[in-house]
Amino acid sequence: MGKMLSVVGGAIAIIIGVILLIAWNEAFVLGLQFTVMAILIFGGLIALIAGLSEIKDSMAAKSEEKEEKK
Repeated sequence: MGKMLSVVGGAIAIIIGVILLIAWNEAFVLGLQFTVMAILIFGGLIALIAGLSEIKDSMAAKSEEKEEKK
């Protein structure tokens, strides 16, 4: 009985989701645009921090090599 209940519940959720997607199309598109924008901003920020950290580590390694040669 539990398996059948989950199948029926899933089908009902899909139907309600499609109805709301049609009814709230503009809100869905706006939310999707915001999500993509937020992912790009935070992804770019993470990439920037990682790049700066890598440059900093590279400069520190070069500095250590110069000190070892002396």
